Amino acid sequence: MSNPTQHRSIYDVAITGGGLAGLSLSIQLAKKGYSVILFEKENYPFHKVCGEYISMESWDFIQSLGVDLAALNVSRINQLTISAPNGNLLKHTLPLGGFGISRYLLDDTLVQIAKANGVIIKENTRITDIYFTNNVFTIEDGENSYAAKVACGSFGKRSNLDVKWKRPFAVAAKNNTNNYVGIKYHVKADLPADTISLHNFQDGYCGISKIENGRYCLCYLTTANNLKKSNGNIKEMEQNILSQNPHLKNIFSSVDKLYDAPLTISQISFDKKSQVNDHILFIGDAAGMITPLCGNGMSMALQGSKLAFEQVAAFLQNNISREEMEQRYTQEWNDNFNKRLQIGRMIQRLFGNKTLTNIFIGMMKPFPKLVNFLVKQTHGKSF
Repeated sequence: MSNPTQHRSIYDVAITGGGLAGLSLSIQLAKKGYSVILFEKENYPFHKVCGEYISMESWDFIQSLGVDLAALNVSRINQLTISAPNGNLLKHTLPLGGFGISRYLLDDTLVQIAKANGVIIKENTRITDIYFTNNVFTIEDGENSYAAKVACGSFGKRSNLDVKWKRPFAVAAKNNTNNYVGIKYHVKADLPADTISLHNFQDGYCGISKIENGRYCLCYLTTANNLKKSNGNIKEMEQNILSQNPHLKNIFSSVDKLYDAPLTISQISFDKKSQVNDHILFIGDAAGMITPLCGNGMSMALQGSKLAFEQVAAFLQNNISREEMEQRYTQEWNDNFNKRLQIGRMIQRLFGNKTLTNIFIGMMKPFPKLVNFLVKQTHGKSF
């Protein structure tokens, strides 16, 4: 590979990963006149394993990026239903509410906005290494190399780079917090359009809520061990484990699945992650993940991009040093999200146990204020 000083141009910012965090960051930077290149290993548009529910705290920010959410006919969600494995139901009005939109639609909309603002998008490009020398980053894809003043990693829950760099969560021994699998369908269903439902089963839970065009997102998280006990067969696992919850049994027998096969992702970890590594700023799931049961990962990715933008812009304007940029971003990220993650991990452990979940749902039903409190702990304010 060539020396960074031999490149024809050095971008202000290079972003690896084109999900919500990466695209949002690229748009904010480009609108301020910075040169940005973004690498995505897939071709847009494409589906992702994701619950596809966004809390209302993100509405104004998404609109500010240039997305007309009303015109996209997103669903508005203000009711929450949670079921225990034994079928006991808890219903609650969401204090803030949210909306449903597929990643297929939202990411593709953001890509068009990014391109219109001058972001260079490199699709079907898998980055193999990023390293920092002489105050410049070199980003390699196996065939080409690029240079940038700032590098950001927004490559999702787990990537080849996490393993290459031996990030602790990626090389940790498998346990009950870092070895989950996620399964997602889009379905046609006869369900309340204003409700997000979370149905618990042994060592997992399934969320379902409406997105655009009359479709629903059905996405569930469970342990790799549940899939192993089902001989690696997803359908068998749904029939023998998920369907022990009577609500899930009814859903799986009545919905019309719109995929030939579900989308899947494995080796999902909720272990603590660093926000900076070798001067690379991580955003979105690469910086830290809240458990899906809390329903706020997409908002965290969006807000995280704003936190990164503020510090990166200050650095590029020579108002702060690189060290200050890294320290301030880490501090801001933890100030905004650490408590949410801790509450999320606590809820995750509670709902992973069939007996505890049955007891907890029964105990919570008479105390709506307590439910309200827990929901608010995993959400923030408009940003």
